[in-house]
Amino acid sequence: MIQCKECEFYHVSPTGEVAFACDPFTNVKEPSCLLKWQLVRLNHMAAAYQAMLDFNRKLAPLQEKMFKIMEREIEDLNESDKWKVDEKGEEEEDSDDDRWNCSGDYRLK
Repeated sequence: MIQCKECEFYHVSPTGEVAFACDPFTNVKEPSCLLKWQLVRLNHMAAAYQAMLDFNRKLAPLQEKMFKIMEREIEDLNESDKWKVDEKGEEEEDSDDDRWNCSGDYRLK
């Protein structure tokens, strides 16, 4: 089995970062190269997922504050609109109809 260090598609940058130029669809030298390539891709996916989780953890407190402020705003809007629907006024109107015995029949006899 050929080691990646000995392969022509293996590159090391001056900063020490390892890069693979092999493409699993065109220039794979050995079957074990596919397994190694899959492991490298899985590591990249896991690192990206971890970075996303870290970012979401940083945003969580800000999101909580925003939700609390939005809830307060909605409650304030509901409170300010209560005057439009006066529950006592509706009950009094119904009782006026009963008191006058209005049946809705307004024909002259």
